[in-house]
Amino acid sequence: MKKYRVNKTYQEINEKIRQGKVVVVTAEEMIDIVERNGDVRAAEKVDIVTTGTFAPMCSSGAFLNFGHASPRIKAMKVWLNDVAAYGGIAAVDCYIGAAEVAEGDPLNSVYPGEFNYGGGHVIEDLAAGNVVRLRAEGYGTDCYPARKFEKSITIGDLQDAILFNPRNAYQNYSCAVNMSDKTIYTYMGVLRPRLANANYSTSGQLSPLFNDPYYRTIGIGTRIFLGGAQGYVAWQGTQHNPNVERTAGGVPTAGAGTIATIGDLKEMSPEWLSGASMLGYGVSLYVGIGIPIPILNEEMARFTSIRDEDIVTQVYDYSMDYPKGEPKSLTEVSYKELRSGRIALQGKEVVTAPLSSYFKAREIANILKTWIEERRFYLGEPQQLLRSVNG
Repeated sequence: MKKYRVNKTYQEINEKIRQGKVVVVTAEEMIDIVERNGDVRAAEKVDIVTTGTFAPMCSSGAFLNFGHASPRIKAMKVWLNDVAAYGGIAAVDCYIGAAEVAEGDPLNSVYPGEFNYGGGHVIEDLAAGNVVRLRAEGYGTDCYPARKFEKSITIGDLQDAILFNPRNAYQNYSCAVNMSDKTIYTYMGVLRPRLANANYSTSGQLSPLFNDPYYRTIGIGTRIFLGGAQGYVAWQGTQHNPNVERTAGGVPTAGAGTIATIGDLKEMSPEWLSGASMLGYGVSLYVGIGIPIPILNEEMARFTSIRDEDIVTQVYDYSMDYPKGEPKSLTEVSYKELRSGRIALQGKEVVTAPLSSYFKAREIANILKTWIEERRFYLGEPQQLLRSVNG
């Protein structure tokens, strides 16, 4: 077991929040603090580092309970603004997925498809308080005799609206390019032919899981910024895979950790939950997430001083290798290079662009910092940490 010169507890830090004595900085600010003071002194000075990300996260959705009608119905099929929700949960419960497309959409039969509306847009409309058309069909039972139900609703009419996202905040993500002779349309955006552009999707040094690479402070019960409100980490996310190659500083060099998140959709804002239409691919949901990292010791101070130049990812060809399920890294690049706007690849200078918003990620980190300083947000101690390396 490691011995640290600095040792803090969640209870001690939360007490500092109550007393108005807590020291909170963003992940950007922590870089300079550690550089000037060193790990130990920085850990003594700083109690919490805030992080942020705002990016499309397809594995998202919401559980909705729309209450019983008169006569009652056992809803076998449910639609919201003509977007199908899964009704096989209970009589008036359903789950709407961010990636579900509206019925009647021509999809890619008119290529590239525009995908103008889907589950992510329904979730945004609900968060905005907009009117949504609910339709339900059942097969009729003695206790639930109705076979059809239709009503215009807002989120206030719902008994419950729970955002539950099975996979958010990917710890690292690949950079996508196109080596073919035609434009392709992917979940990483439009990729022009012959390495004309490269797309990536993370907030780098502000990204939550880069600031706690081994998940020492993140797990079930961690309180987070989610969609503009307070939410929680519910479990490790789907595809969570910590056992990948890492740098000497512990940063994974490819996709690794993920989190499942949960929160009250009724408290959230469309500013931080925004439906996305991805040309030629489908629909998604931009989700705003921020995680406060408690500086329990000098190791956490060091982790939270990570820089873009210390974070690397792989570049893959999305025209052949990736769709065939045989991705081979063309090169490894740092997020400093990606954020510079250009990377060097196969003798070419390739223009880069993010799908995620660094501006919004910075805003989330600062909002979370303000909430803590104003005693509106306290740390949630995880009851079980995310599965870590070989664990």
